[in-house]
Amino acid sequence: MASSDFELTADQVYKACDPDSLGFETTEELGALDGSIGQERAMAAIDLGIGIKTAGYNVFAAGPTGTGRHSAVLLRAKEAARKQPAPDDWCYVYNFQDPRHPIALRLPAGRGPKLSRDIEELIIAARQEIPRAFESEQYEQRREEAVGDVQSQRNQLLRQLDEEARQQGLMIQATPMGIVTMPMKDGRPMSREEFEQLPEEERERIDERMQRLRDRIGETLAQARQLDKEARRRLEALDREVALFAIGHRLEEVKAAYEGLPKVVEHLQAVADDLIEHLPELRSAEPGQREQDQEEIPIRYRVNVLVTNAPEDGAPVVHEQSPTYYNLVGGLEYRPMAGGAVTDFTLIKAGAVHRANGGYLILRALDVLLSPFSWDALKRSLRSGEATIENIGEQWTPIPAAGLRPEPIPLDLKVILIGSPLLYFLLYHYDEEFGKLFKVKADFDIDMSATPESYREYAAFIASHCRLANLRHLDKKAAARVIDYGMRIAGDQEKLSARFAAISDLLVEANYWAQQEGADKIGVRHVDQALEQKEYRSRRIEDRLFEFIARGDLKVEVAGEALGQVNGLAVLDLGDYAFGRPSRITTRVTPGRSGVINIEREARLSGDIHHKAVMILTGYLAGMYAEHAPLSLSATLCFEQSYDLVEGDSASCAELYAILSSLADAPIRQGVAVTGSVDQMGNIQAVGGVNEKIEGFYTTCKLKGLTGDQGVVIPRQNVKNLMLKPEVVQAIAEGRFHVWAVSHVDEGIELLTGIPAGSPDQPDTIHGRAAARLKEFTESLRGAQPERTTHVVEGRPQPAGPVPPTPPTPPIPPSQPVS
Repeated sequence: MASSDFELTADQVYKACDPDSLGFETTEELGALDGSIGQERAMAAIDLGIGIKTAGYNVFAAGPTGTGRHSAVLLRAKEAARKQPAPDDWCYVYNFQDPRHPIALRLPAGRGPKLSRDIEELIIAARQEIPRAFESEQYEQRREEAVGDVQSQRNQLLRQLDEEARQQGLMIQATPMGIVTMPMKDGRPMSREEFEQLPEEERERIDERMQRLRDRIGETLAQARQLDKEARRRLEALDREVALFAIGHRLEEVKAAYEGLPKVVEHLQAVADDLIEHLPELRSAEPGQREQDQEEIPIRYRVNVLVTNAPEDGAPVVHEQSPTYYNLVGGLEYRPMAGGAVTDFTLIKAGAVHRANGGYLILRALDVLLSPFSWDALKRSLRSGEATIENIGEQWTPIPAAGLRPEPIPLDLKVILIGSPLLYFLLYHYDEEFGKLFKVKADFDIDMSATPESYREYAAFIASHCRLANLRHLDKKAAARVIDYGMRIAGDQEKLSARFAAISDLLVEANYWAQQEGADKIGVRHVDQALEQKEYRSRRIEDRLFEFIARGDLKVEVAGEALGQVNGLAVLDLGDYAFGRPSRITTRVTPGRSGVINIEREARLSGDIHHKAVMILTGYLAGMYAEHAPLSLSATLCFEQSYDLVEGDSASCAELYAILSSLADAPIRQGVAVTGSVDQMGNIQAVGGVNEKIEGFYTTCKLKGLTGDQGVVIPRQNVKNLMLKPEVVQAIAEGRFHVWAVSHVDEGIELLTGIPAGSPDQPDTIHGRAAARLKEFTESLRGAQPERTTHVVEGRPQPAGPVPPTPPTPPIPPSQPVS
């Protein structure tokens, strides 16, 4: 087979979007993008989660950063919120029966602040009207009427008592110590000397009369006290009636405004009753003090409007950027007082769950998990269907302290978490409540199909972002180049990247270069300049690495032939930038029973996947050459000048070529690099990073000198992934560089050696020569006398035999993977 049978043309290594197929001259002609693009599966899941009102159908939007998760979720939530009525307001008020348990009042949307104003106006009116009512002449007249008859009865009792005393020659006199009785003489009180001069019988008779009078006084005073009590009762009733009359019309107006809200009406009546109970405070206030008190409404009469919603705004959509415990579920604030801190119901503060109640709460899952206590508080609220406000300290203090326990508020809430797929899997497997509370997963993809329709949608996104970010619009060629870049970062000619954050960044940077040039529109040169500058900023390490290659510090051969040596290709990913670099892979084969020895593994520099790939090579060799005899081979494999962990299986094909080259004594072209994975049957399998690998080897060849016969062998399945840089495409078009695509090891070994692959029974082929070499190894081993050895097991000498194999060494975590 000729190498041309596998060589790719310039058209096959790059797929360009035709600017004329987009249907516009500039993106300014395009309308705004309606919704998200390329995420139909995720959007259907979000719509399902939003549409189902059953508890537990909250949404987890899972996907990589930059795929438009947040904007898509926010768009869908706002669309749904506009179609829903605004939720009710919630207020906390004083509980006159139990001040430690503030009452939660529910009012129609927008009515919470009005209730606060209405009660404030009612209190101000009461402070003005009630004192005036008690200062009026009508009040004094009604007061006299209310207690006049009672006072007359009391006076009559006292007059009768005085007359009875005088008839008995006694006198009643009120003193600070109480009422006392004394005998009379000539109409005046008798002195003690005069009383002592009386005969004993007379004194005894006077004492008897005085005792009877004292008993009578006691009966009379008891009757007087009952009359005083009745007078006070009548005055209290009068005062209540006068006060209610003073504010009654205002109270009834406020009650009528909240008819149909029995809990609110009940609180209004409780406010009025408390005003009556504090009438002495209102009546004793001086006129100047009344004006000052109007600005200082007592705390017990205030209304804490926790959440209010405008009726015309629809349901709320809250995106909490900092979901700390108190920002999420609210809390109680404290004010300093007398060296301590106090709180009351007016210091109850709402959290995001309260503000989003009746609507949608959007949270970043990682932020919630990293905030202490927030995740448990969120789950507790969703599980109970109530928003309970309590401070963290109340849960952890060793000594319970008296504090407020606000009445819980019912929740009607849809929570949408945004996070990575890994975070979703971890929560699902390690949090038993997660699956019950977040039943809907919206899975955002990283790419979308590349079709003419998706090209136009991509262009619409470009136009929308230019308007949103106030950027210059793009002409059609620039838009086509951005679409090409979308295929490039997707790594597939049939896909467009859904990482719109990367596209947005490219537009911003292209706009900057257009601004520097003073252009009205972003052209293709500005897009190319943005891409070049982005790469230039990030390729410092790449430039240094290729400087080492150019100087010969890192040995890489790109010309001539070598036995048992092949150029493998690796990708170094630096996070924001990835590039390919060649790695020299060598092998040495000798007679033996060890099979393929992975030097990287022995040095603990091989990852599990790479170790598996090397074991697959042993399987291929055994299947190809050891059907009738054991595989008599010891082959050492090594990544030369590799000082970090080698991981991945994309070098297994190159490793196999190196082994075959050594076995068949067939030199390999050093101007050709290889990437690809191989299975036990010799089939070549697709690998990742194929664009970066080809470009890395092209750069190496360019530094050392292009000869026209250099290139890269890739798996046939990776052809659709090729979106090479324009410089490499041009070199391929001009024949200065080549890319070959193969499907089987046999095709690749022929390209590398120029010798037909053949079969083990064909002498002049790669496999025939390799089989003959292995036969020589077998005969060599048969002729050698095995050295007898003795090993000890549990302290006892054992018969000679093979030494037990060394147990596998645990892999070292990768620091710089090679794939």
